[in-house]
Amino acid sequence: MTPIFNKAWSEVLDPFFRRPKELQVAALCYRRRKSGKEVLLITSRDTGRWILPKGWPIDGLDAPGSALQEAWEEAGVKDGRVANDPIGSFEYQKRFDSGASATCNTHVFPVEVGHLARNFPERDERRRKWVSPVKAAEMVQEPQLREMLRTF
Repeated sequence: MTPIFNKAWSEVLDPFFRRPKELQVAALCYRRRKSGKEVLLITSRDTGRWILPKGWPIDGLDAPGSALQEAWEEAGVKDGRVANDPIGSFEYQKRFDSGASATCNTHVFPVEVGHLARNFPERDERRRKWVSPVKAAEMVQEPQLREMLRTF
């Protein structure tokens, strides 16, 4: 490579393509049943695919608190008990309305659901469904999340 191309690559192009991943938090909402645990999946607003409640960290809240807030807004989880530490993470491509996308590294926090509200902020925009972790793994698209659900 020419020195000019080398410099352009190392100072402009390579850093652009190696942008850091965006951080998101997710709530793996669950309840205990005699038959075992069930997890709560919700639909995304844009494509209707099955996902966990997730979003950007919220100013003034730590990561577990942000995950719990997303569980309330997107799924109606009230009286949830959130773990202090994530049980894992998964990556996915976040698509923005502008057409741009970013790779998100999403930390997953278990949330034991105390109560599920009928009325919550995004109730008219999403569906929600209780399923076994194995069934949930079949319903989501992200490979790392599938594995996490299988072992939950």
